[in-house]
Amino acid sequence: MILVLAGTLDGRELAVRLAETGYQVMVSVISEYGRSLAEMPGISVHTGQLTVEGMSSLISSRKIKAVVDASHPYAVNGSVNAMAACEAMEITYIRYERSEVSVPEYKRLYITSDAAEAAKVAAGLGKVVFLTTGSRTLKAFKNEPLLTECRLIARVLPQPEVVTECIDLGFSPGDIVAMKGPFSHELNVALFREYGTEAVVTKNSGTVGGADTKISAAMELGLPIIMIGRPAIEYRNLCKNQEEVLDIILTVRSGEVKQWNT
Repeated sequence: MILVLAGTLDGRELAVRLAETGYQVMVSVISEYGRSLAEMPGISVHTGQLTVEGMSSLISSRKIKAVVDASHPYAVNGSVNAMAACEAMEITYIRYERSEVSVPEYKRLYITSDAAEAAKVAAGLGKVVFLTTGSRTLKAFKNEPLLTECRLIARVLPQPEVVTECIDLGFSPGDIVAMKGPFSHELNVALFREYGTEAVVTKNSGTVGGADTKISAAMELGLPIIMIGRPAIEYRNLCKNQEEVLDIILTVRSGEVKQWNT
């Protein structure tokens, strides 16, 4: 069996491809919402955060022969745990990561290393800051003293627990945009205009994550873009497409391929 950490659309698509190829596949997701997206014929689903110990136990109990880490490019802890568990259990770890979008030449583009730095940079670029980085980074912006006098707009998934988290952090309902992306260029332009946006914060989450249309929309409106760069992690077996993943599965453990269907 192959375990796919599928916190992304492209990860779920890869899981389907592996199942169609003939492998038994289990998908691991964090939330019930993720489970609802991942439930597909012929694929089992594990729901919940996995520590190193938890993943090691799952690998052992389900006789998993390889882990394909297709988690979000910014989900650092999950990737670190997966690599550690695979090393401990002596099985193959494969990283499947979407490509970044090409960063355009734009004089109002600012690259930062993390959310905390992005919050400081944003504070000097506008009084209405539109956050498109997901709910997990919102605390860094709300806790930044330089942003106290700024209006922060949070665009997040339309999940009750996520909206509640935003409210608990101090976002008013009028400053929460609960919508599921990715969003078109036109919709991004309309939303940025609607909220009187003066600065946009994003991640380089690739075309699948809609980074390209966020950037193009902000550029059309002449807005400053604060982009949080991807974490610097040295992955083993890094793949940029499905074919590379399949090649590794077929070659690295070629002597065991026939047993991977059990």
